[in-house]
Amino acid sequence: MDKVFSDKINILKALAILVVVSGHLEFSLIPMFPPYSFQVILFFFIAGMVFKPKYSFFEFIKKRTKSLMVPYFLYAVFYLMLTIALTPLIGKFWGMPVTLKNEFLMPFLTGHQLDLISPLWFVPQLFITLIVYKVFSFIRCSEYIKTAIFLTFTLFAIQLGQLRENLYVLLLLRTMFSLLFVHLGYLYRLHFEKSIKNDDVKQGQFNLFSSKIFFFVITLQSLLWLTNKDFTPADGIGLSFILVWGEFDNWIVPIITSLTGIWTSLFLIEIFYEKVKDWGFLQKIGQNTYHIMANHLIVFNIITYSFLALKGISFDVKNGADIYWFYYPLKTTYFYFAAGIFATTYMGEFLKKTKAKIQNLKKSNKKISFGL
Repeated sequence: MDKVFSDKINILKALAILVVVSGHLEFSLIPMFPPYSFQVILFFFIAGMVFKPKYSFFEFIKKRTKSLMVPYFLYAVFYLMLTIALTPLIGKFWGMPVTLKNEFLMPFLTGHQLDLISPLWFVPQLFITLIVYKVFSFIRCSEYIKTAIFLTFTLFAIQLGQLRENLYVLLLLRTMFSLLFVHLGYLYRLHFEKSIKNDDVKQGQFNLFSSKIFFFVITLQSLLWLTNKDFTPADGIGLSFILVWGEFDNWIVPIITSLTGIWTSLFLIEIFYEKVKDWGFLQKIGQNTYHIMANHLIVFNIITYSFLALKGISFDVKNGADIYWFYYPLKTTYFYFAAGIFATTYMGEFLKKTKAKIQNLKKSNKKISFGL
């Protein structure tokens, strides 16, 4: 993979996880895009950007299982044990009852079997979406036809939201909705990234980041913002949608705001790449998105219980709320955000270094055993 493209992907991943974490704190880093308006979809788009059709089907499943599902279940086991250990201390079990169904099937249906790793619901869903996309990669037809098929799937998925109480329908609609954005990410890398990789777009060639496109996207998003029901909950269409639960307020707005959000994210990377490409901590954030997604809720809750203990407030106050509840948001929101990102990034760095040491130790032991 080209180094510039690889670096841009990493910074884009950093931006994606920053907007996801900020969304869990009920604020947005990007103006005119409220939490849940495109943030998770951006990760599907990124997955499409790095999709490699060269692998055979079973080789692809093997690689995605290793990179996505093995870490997922390792985290699931760790947080299950931690949740059980914390229950007597905080007086509440953060999750569903421990059963085989909840621990092995629910990750694919809702991903909310344990509260502390609920943000990781995205991982099993991405795994399934990529497998389905891989199947479609074997179909020989034009890219336009595939795009039309995936767009039809997305529109149909929004209609299926009416049946989301059925968890198997919920899994189906999430998969159908997300396929389009994986495909668009793949097409972006195939067609647009090459043309803007090193220099300006040649005269007469379509420029995805031209001033006209910029003003079109800003105008479109500002028109959507006018009807954002966050200001008048009884009216408006709402720009946010909850993909994990299949909740859509409108049949077309989730698609539009996903596209404008993705475009804005790509535009920001193109504009600021030269200025931020050497920011070491930003690179670390992009390299640890999995660990940030997995661990930011436990960091938030450690902060919350620390505040409660310092203020002499009973932990029961927290137990009456959900896992995302945090202390005095008016003053503490940005502290949670900064501390959460910093702590989870270096938790990821620590885990990667530990894994590397274990692998090196295994290699050394093998060499010794062969020497004997």
